[in-house]
Amino acid sequence: MPSIERIMMVRVPDWPVHAHRLETEATAAGAHREGSPAPGGNPAPQPAPQPAPQPAPLALVSRHLVIACNEAARTEGVRAGLRVREAQSRCPGLVVHPHDPEVDARRFAPVIAALERLVPGVAPLEPGHCAIRARGPARYYGGEAPAAIAVLEALGGLGLPDSRIGIADGRFAAEQAALAGPHDPGIAAPHPGVRIVAPGASAAFLHPLPVERAADTTLAALLHGLGIRTLGALAALPEAAVGQRFGAPGVSAHRRAAGVPTTRGAEIQPRTPARDHAAELPFEPPIDTADRLAFACAGLAERFLDGLLRADLVCTALRVELTDDAGGEHTHVWQHPGRFTAADIVNRIRWQAGAMPRDVEQAGAGISAVRIAPARTDRVSAHEPGLWQAGASERVHHHATRAQNRLGHAGIGTVQLTGGRLLVDRQRFVPWGTADAAPARSAERQRARVGQRGPWPGAIPAPAPSVVFPHPPPVELIDARRRPVLIDGEDLLTADPAHVRFRNREALPVHGWSLPWPLRERGWAGAPPRFRLQVQLASGDAWLLLHESGRWFAEGRYD
Repeated sequence: MPSIERIMMVRVPDWPVHAHRLETEATAAGAHREGSPAPGGNPAPQPAPQPAPQPAPLALVSRHLVIACNEAARTEGVRAGLRVREAQSRCPGLVVHPHDPEVDARRFAPVIAALERLVPGVAPLEPGHCAIRARGPARYYGGEAPAAIAVLEALGGLGLPDSRIGIADGRFAAEQAALAGPHDPGIAAPHPGVRIVAPGASAAFLHPLPVERAADTTLAALLHGLGIRTLGALAALPEAAVGQRFGAPGVSAHRRAAGVPTTRGAEIQPRTPARDHAAELPFEPPIDTADRLAFACAGLAERFLDGLLRADLVCTALRVELTDDAGGEHTHVWQHPGRFTAADIVNRIRWQAGAMPRDVEQAGAGISAVRIAPARTDRVSAHEPGLWQAGASERVHHHATRAQNRLGHAGIGTVQLTGGRLLVDRQRFVPWGTADAAPARSAERQRARVGQRGPWPGAIPAPAPSVVFPHPPPVELIDARRRPVLIDGEDLLTADPAHVRFRNREALPVHGWSLPWPLRERGWAGAPPRFRLQVQLASGDAWLLLHESGRWFAEGRYD
């Protein structure tokens, strides 16, 4: 059998807690920068430095379960997987925050980039964990231990001094080595954060570990019932017999226990480092007007797009970062229904600069630097015109963009349906040139967008009225005896509707009507309950009526 590849597993314990700390510090730094005194002013007296307080017990939760916690919380008995109430009963002073997986991934990306500058071939596994083939770094640094120590020093420079590295034959053994203690059998610890299993000794190292390390909860319970409690006992069984009894999950657990790769080929797939396509332009002296800034950024936009085109990419979402002379950063992500051109980029810079708040007290001189970077890219082949394309969409976009250049960013746009209960609340104005203004490319995407807007209890089903009144006019709903029809205590009509009278018009006979359905929201704020009713007139017209506080209003009309 060919030799198993040596893997260096990098693990940052409690990474979600680290990511939450970094996100909180970045938010606090931004708030401090916005509230900092003007240059030349009298700064407030600073208190004497105090020793750093001990971190409070903290836990990140999702769906009422603890996802991660810090060491202070673990000291009080908090563990990942506990319900929030159980964790709070063990630690009454526990600080609870919601867990955001997007923050974990976004904050771990700079760590991966820093490691890639140190050693090649980094394979991200999940936020807080990555793997590296040990052979290259070991040859460069003169051994596996010096290579691991160099990686740990780099992580310490990033504010992660408690990182751990495990080196062994195969990915699973390296993961277990990173979790091992310095005095565990089969482990060499040349550094407090480094655990190394000698080549060929992975099976012996894994032998005493509990079977839960390689099997899921259900399979581990079955194995315990059969008296198999360690990885060594599982590895001693014939693989064919394990496969017949437990199927594919059992075979995978058996191979992990034996220190054998579970799949063919390489166990890790190093990523290709992402190229930085950002472009930056400093200004000295700073530029004080939006038009001058846009004119100065024309060459920057061309250089930015040329760099993307050389990589066969186009920009569909653009991040514009403007830095003023006081050090403040103003960032906005712009969307585009197709692909950004140089003129589109220049317009976005001008609009963003024109919308920046002007602080008279700071008396800033303007923008000192502009940085543009792609927030989302696409292959250039996906944006080439079709063979039989008539070009109507291009002409519409061309004329709409020209009008927008004259009228401003919000001068021209489209109206889209969004979530809401009332019809007037479902209308949203979208400026032209944003991604939301582009039609959905497929029915599946359109259905996904509609599904994300709900649920909205009380909303009317499709089809929606073709005419919606921004200010619903009052109407009268009366019965055959000319008495008003209202809503009783059981959410039903007090009588059968016979006529509908609009303002300054004669009463129109009603041909049919639906049952009223309630529309209750914001009860804590004292909002009165509302009811909807669909009525069909004898003339064939259909109306959607809204009842509120004893009065009827015409919310919309069906054509």
